[in-house]
Amino acid sequence: MELFKTKSRIIVTCSNRLSPYLQQEIAELGFTPVRIFKTGVELKGTLNDCILLNLNLRCASQVLFSIKEFEAYNADTLYKVLFQFEWENIFSGDGYFSITSNVSNPTINNSLFANVKVKDAIVDRFRNKTGKRPNSGPELDKTVIHLYWKESYVEVFIDTSGETLSKHGYRRIPGRAPMLESLAASTLLATKWDRRSAFVNPMCGSGTLAIEAALLATNRMPGLYRSNYAFMHLIGYDESFYAIQRTRLTEKIIAVPGLKIVATDLSTDAVNVSKINAGAAGVADMIDFAVCDFGDTSIPANEPGVIFFNPEYGERLGEETALQAIYARMGDFMKQHCKGYTGYIFTGNLELAKKIGLKPSRRIEFFTSKIDCRLFEYELYSGTKRQSKEDVPST
Repeated sequence: MELFKTKSRIIVTCSNRLSPYLQQEIAELGFTPVRIFKTGVELKGTLNDCILLNLNLRCASQVLFSIKEFEAYNADTLYKVLFQFEWENIFSGDGYFSITSNVSNPTINNSLFANVKVKDAIVDRFRNKTGKRPNSGPELDKTVIHLYWKESYVEVFIDTSGETLSKHGYRRIPGRAPMLESLAASTLLATKWDRRSAFVNPMCGSGTLAIEAALLATNRMPGLYRSNYAFMHLIGYDESFYAIQRTRLTEKIIAVPGLKIVATDLSTDAVNVSKINAGAAGVADMIDFAVCDFGDTSIPANEPGVIFFNPEYGERLGEETALQAIYARMGDFMKQHCKGYTGYIFTGNLELAKKIGLKPSRRIEFFTSKIDCRLFEYELYSGTKRQSKEDVPST
C-alpha cells in the first residue's frame, strides 16, 4: 500500500463554531467538504492532501487521516483488533509515537486506559513482527495516532499535524490572555474587511489580531512558520513533495501597496510584545504600532476601513463594573471618530456589550475556551443615520 497516495476519510478539526470559516478555507484550496459539523469538516483525500491542508489552514486544529474502522465493546476487543493491524507499514519500529483519544464507552472510566491499550497493541505488534519496539510517550512531535471510540464504534486515525495547528508558530511571547491564532483568523474571516482597506486594532494586547490581519492580506500561510509535522515521521513521506509545497507558500505571498494596519495599546509592554511577535511573523513593517489610550488611536481618514476591539470580559468579581465605562467609551469612540468604517467588538460578556450603546448589524457566535462569545458588527455611517443609546444588542 502506498500510504501517501491512498484515499481515505479526512477529518479536519477546529475549535467550536469555527467550522464555517474552516470550510471556506478548505473549499478555497480546491477540496470538496462532504460534511460540516460544529468542530470540524470532513472530506476525502490522501496523506499528500493532508500535507497541503496542514500548511495552508488558518482555522484548523488537527488534520486526521482515517486508517481503520471497526466495532469494539470493550478494551480487550480494541486491543485484539489493533494488534492485527499492520503498524509496521505506518511508521518505523525504531521511531517514537504517541496516542491521543476521544473516548465515550460505558466500559471505560478513564480515556488514558484506552490510550494504554492502543499503545500496548502497537508495541506488541512490532515486537511480534520485527523483534523490536518503538518508543512512546506524550510528546506530539513524531508519529501521532488518534483513537475515536463512541459506544461500540471505533475509528483510528493518523494525526498528521501533531502539535495543534491552532497556534501559528510566530508568537514568541503570548502576552496577557492572548486570543488563539486560529480564533483570531476566524473572526477576521467573519468580518467584511476586504484585506486592502485600513484595519485598526486598539487594545491590541500581544498583537495577534493585527498580525493575523497582515498575514491574511498578504496571503502568508501558517506553514511558513513551522518546520515539523507528524506526517513527516510516517513511512512513505516524500520530503521533495513537502519542499515543493513549502516553496509554493513563499510564491503565494503578495504585496499590498498602501495597506494601513494600526495597532495600539495603553501598555508599553504589550506594544513591545506585539512588535516582537510581528517581527517573528515577518510583518512588523506593515503595522503602525503606538502606545496610547484607545481613544487616542489615529484613524486613517478619507477611506472606508475596519476597526476591531477585543476588550477584557470582566471575568473576575468587581471587574465588570469598572469595564462598563470602557465599553461605553468604545461605542462613543467608534460613533464619533470612525464614520464610514465598519466596527467590530469581540466579547465574552454579553451584558457589558449592552453598554456599547450602538445597534449591531450582525451578532456572530464564537467560543473562546468555554466562554460563549459574540463578534458584534456595527455599521458606522458617515451620513445622517443615527444610533441611539436605546439601540443595544440583544443576547
